[in-house]
Amino acid sequence: MRPPCVTGPFDIALYQPDIPGNTGAILRLAACLGVQVHIVEPAGFDLSDRTLKRAGMDYLEMAALTRHANWEMFNAWRVDENRRLLLFSTRAALPYAGFDYRRGDILLFGRESAGAPDHVHAAADERLTIPMPGGGRSLNLAVAAAMAAGEAMRQVGAR
Repeated sequence: MRPPCVTGPFDIALYQPDIPGNTGAILRLAACLGVQVHIVEPAGFDLSDRTLKRAGMDYLEMAALTRHANWEMFNAWRVDENRRLLLFSTRAALPYAGFDYRRGDILLFGRESAGAPDHVHAAADERLTIPMPGGGRSLNLAVAAAMAAGEAMRQVGAR
């Protein structure tokens, strides 16, 4: 098994995102942390959307963004690169803060409106959840990505 091709400590992937403001905020987060973002198409908006630009501000130019035409192409790429896929889902049982992250992991988040379909769950190496003891149904996607990225950064020792 060959080592993964890694530039940042980990990558963030968005499966068919619906809300441009969330994607913009995640692109800004990724630019600040030095991680790459992958968008698995189709997105529910045009990537030139004003809301995306407003949320990402001038950080969009700094963000490392790769677009994948569909799930099959994204998954083939990540398998070829030998990258571990960690799906964050409200349907998972393993708490994200109790998981051991490694350099090269891909933190995958599903659609805001529907999460990730069963075939994406099946392809994931691990499924993680962010516990919500307050009883909420789900967190905002950008907030969830920031929490997961913070824990992954803490564990892999990224500076």
